[in-house]
Amino acid sequence: MCFPCAINSMPTQPHAWRTKLIAGLMVSLWLIVAGRLVHIQQFQNRELSASAARQREIEVEVPARPADIVDRHGKLLASTIVMSSLFVDPTRLDVDTEFFIELAAALNLDTDLLVETIANARQRNRRFVWLKRRLSADEVDAVEQFEWPPGSHGFRDEFLRRYPQGHLAAHVLGLRDIDGRGRGGVEQSLDYLIVGQPGRRRLVRDAMGRIVEVSFDPESEPQRFDEVSLTIDLAVQMFAEQELDSIVEKWSPRSASVIVMDPRVGDILAMASRPTYSPDDPSDVPADAWKNQAISIVYEPGSTLKPFIVAWALEQGVISRDEMFHCENGMYRMGRRELHDHHRYGKLSVTDILVKSSNIGMAKIGERLGNAELYRATIAFGFGNRTGIDLPGELPGLLRPLDKWNSYSTGSIPMGQELAVTPLQLMTAHAALANGGRLITPRILSGVHGHRHDSESAFVASTDEPRNSVPTTIVTPTVQTDIAKWIVEVPMTEVVKRGTGTKAQLDSYAVFGKTGTAQKMDPNGGGYSDTLHTASFICGAPAHDPRVLVLVVVDEPQSGRTHYGGVIAAPPARQILHRTLLHLGVSSDAEIRTADKRR
Repeated sequence: MCFPCAINSMPTQPHAWRTKLIAGLMVSLWLIVAGRLVHIQQFQNRELSASAARQREIEVEVPARPADIVDRHGKLLASTIVMSSLFVDPTRLDVDTEFFIELAAALNLDTDLLVETIANARQRNRRFVWLKRRLSADEVDAVEQFEWPPGSHGFRDEFLRRYPQGHLAAHVLGLRDIDGRGRGGVEQSLDYLIVGQPGRRRLVRDAMGRIVEVSFDPESEPQRFDEVSLTIDLAVQMFAEQELDSIVEKWSPRSASVIVMDPRVGDILAMASRPTYSPDDPSDVPADAWKNQAISIVYEPGSTLKPFIVAWALEQGVISRDEMFHCENGMYRMGRRELHDHHRYGKLSVTDILVKSSNIGMAKIGERLGNAELYRATIAFGFGNRTGIDLPGELPGLLRPLDKWNSYSTGSIPMGQELAVTPLQLMTAHAALANGGRLITPRILSGVHGHRHDSESAFVASTDEPRNSVPTTIVTPTVQTDIAKWIVEVPMTEVVKRGTGTKAQLDSYAVFGKTGTAQKMDPNGGGYSDTLHTASFICGAPAHDPRVLVLVVVDEPQSGRTHYGGVIAAPPARQILHRTLLHLGVSSDAEIRTADKRR
């Protein structure tokens, strides 16, 4: 007998209608459940199966190992090692206090802080908390000796950046923080080349949440370069840093920096700053040590600016190379302003105005040019704009608009006042004179080496690209080649032979250069200070075909009585220049003369 029939045949009782109602409801509920089961089986089977699969399978991002950073010869500057980091699931970490005490001791952590971290995570129902990152091998072994509740902890591989050269080139390199983000230097500016593209990996978990299967797909593997090559020459970098340490020890400056460049192509061979730090140990670093002085301090260049004004005046035809200027025996009045030289010079040639660094001679050249052309000169040599180097934190210097200039500017600009430059700006401008009049964007990136990436990637280099490939640079003409060569081979060479830069002389090479001793503004007001100076010196060799350019800038030297650029900055610049020329195997002047005779 069917169920409905049974209901109809039930004997009539006083409350039979209630029984019928309950039975009817039960039948309706049964029919709903049956219908739902049929619907699930027939219409939601695929959707629910996929949902179950999603609960068992997870897709995780697999970061690419950051590329190594090497110098121009392939010597290692930065690399990466893999270390284990410990995480826990606080909701499953139901253990006694003694467990935490022993765990904290094994990991060298504060017990109270560890317990508080776990307790707070439990209250927030967090399922993932880093307990300690980048464990040593001994710490990993110690953790594995503990009896952990199932599913309460695990290890993940993380990358740790290492800098085998210590503090060498610290400001060029920068560093990577605990989360792998580039901070400062090329680690930040070239991050898009260094970190690569992360991959994807599918994991399958069992009912306990344990990983039971890992799915590999070659198409979703991480993509990266093997090496990012810089223009830096590690040996030259070492020369520069050794001399910087000597400067700090002898003169106790507020800061100091050195740049070494190949002026032909704009390659930075060395860049160093003091104070400095070690990227491997960034703890307790003074705030001013993070700053790359070579690109992020601005100062009045003083006499190191004078060669550009002379070159521009020759370019515009307002002076001639053999012209003589009367320097007024040491005092010259420009309107209400009095200008003075260190000595009572009478008539000086254009060459001797630079050799003697006559402010009066330069002011008269400034009068010939006028403010509009003086402004054009500063713009032509790149002042007031960033050089465009691949480093973060570069400043554009300070160059006021032309409409802010006045009659004082006509005398001040030719002396290197009323504008401020960065060391790299000054170096780049002098490189334009050294290479025949071409203003070139300085380079720190030499090339990349590694895997080819797809067309949609941010990467553009290929596996076959050579390590020393040259990125595109911007070249802007400044003055005619013969003018630039004359400035370098005659006045600037004479500066070193018999002028303010004699301490930079070398026996084997003809050296050209220019000293700078710029007064700084008095922090208490009242114009320029008599005690605060920025001493600088730029030099290069060989004069007939410059291969190396060196700039030393020493800010506010404290020790000693005289703070002239020729005294403080020229001797270390000479040492760096000489060692670099020998390291690069540049032929001496005598060797070139002998070779010419044999031809």
